[in-house]
Amino acid sequence: MNLGVMQLHLKIPGCRSLKEKRSHLKPYLARIHHQFNVSIAEVGLNDLWQESLIAVALVSNDQDYTNHILDKLIDYTEKHFYDIEIIDQKIELL
Repeated sequence: MNLGVMQLHLKIPGCRSLKEKRSHLKPYLARIHHQFNVSIAEVGLNDLWQESLIAVALVSNDQDYTNHILDKLIDYTEKHFYDIEIIDQKIELL
């Protein structure tokens, strides 16, 4: 069994309230969850309007597959979500 955990530090420019931040993040989290079959949640920076810390977890039986899916998720975010910037990313494979 392989576990891949990724932490994404996101910037959402232009948000002027937590409600607006939530309106950007909610569709993003749902789409990533359904597109890649991963667990995803906001785990930090909840009180900042323009930044968010997201955790993604994936369990599989192949470490290469796990790494490939997490890398693909980053590319997908950059291509399809123009209103979200990835500031930093950390991937751990256990």
